[in-house]
Amino acid sequence: MPISLVRKLEQFTSLSDPERRALQTAPMRVRDVPARSDLIAEGDCPGDVSLLSEGFACRYKLLGDGRRQIMAFLIPGDICDLRAFLLGRMDHAVAALSRCQVLHIPHQTLFEIIEKHPRIGFALWRDTMLDGAIYRQWLTNVGRRSAYQRIAHLLCEIWWRLQAVGRTRGDSYELPVTQTDIGDAMGLSVVHVNRTLQQLRADGLISLRSNVVVVLNWRQLQDAGEFDPAYLQLQPQLTPVQRTDV
Repeated sequence: MPISLVRKLEQFTSLSDPERRALQTAPMRVRDVPARSDLIAEGDCPGDVSLLSEGFACRYKLLGDGRRQIMAFLIPGDICDLRAFLLGRMDHAVAALSRCQVLHIPHQTLFEIIEKHPRIGFALWRDTMLDGAIYRQWLTNVGRRSAYQRIAHLLCEIWWRLQAVGRTRGDSYELPVTQTDIGDAMGLSVVHVNRTLQQLRADGLISLRSNVVVVLNWRQLQDAGEFDPAYLQLQPQLTPVQRTDV
């Protein structure tokens, strides 16, 4: 398994060297998935766990009229289908937003690892609690926050999650999603997303070019999104530094 998963799980509990080795040496199958294609379909009953190693993906559901609701963005180190590990059937789909590399670990292998190393099971349980905390924030975003607040909050959240697995460069990170994707996640039209991003740029909070986000003013961006990272239960290696060149 990639180091990103180990780093993520160690946000929740300290792992011993044998526990790290058990994760890093587990037998797995590697699959490359092209952008804009499904990793997992709703209703699937996978026999292995899918771990995102590279790229961005999303959880989503389609309505009868074809409209899409994105319920989560997935980043390297995220497990795409942990619910199917215990419940068997997927109640939503997972799609690649960019070109992705996925590692497949048989359910039986993961059961054996958890049986031998119970703290890994505890860490995976904590990971599902993190998913629930993110869902609650997204529900608050869609239900009560303005478009400006929603997108500011989302941009803060993604930085913190990427930083925890070593995928940021200072105050910048790659965000390989479209404005349509953001709209489907935040319950906004593409026009509204475009206008909101323009306003965030005009206010000197961010720059966004070629799918790279640079946070120019952390304090104002967090204030704009009413963002408090406590719900993520993560300890990034580098606290966001207030930029002074704005």
